[in-house]
Amino acid sequence: MGNFLGEIIGYLSGTCTTLAFLPQAIKSIRTKNVSGLSLYMYIIYCIGLVFWILYGVYLHSFQIMLFNSITLVFNGIILYMIIKSYFKKK
Repeated sequence: MGNFLGEIIGYLSGTCTTLAFLPQAIKSIRTKNVSGLSLYMYIIYCIGLVFWILYGVYLHSFQIMLFNSITLVFNGIILYMIIKSYFKKK
């Protein structure tokens, strides 16, 4: 596979996987309802995204760093809302 085609596939896959979380983030922000979302899933996922970003730094891969950083922002917002909601209940 040519380098250009590989870059295109990388950007397309990063765009799709990043945008996959946008509807959940928008819905959570608008409704302020995160009651059905898993705290532990979002903690683990955000930790995983940090490791993906570090891996991107290691590989000098702009795509990996960019898309995982954007996804971390979306998921970080949701995680913050879940944690805030979790502590309001207690």
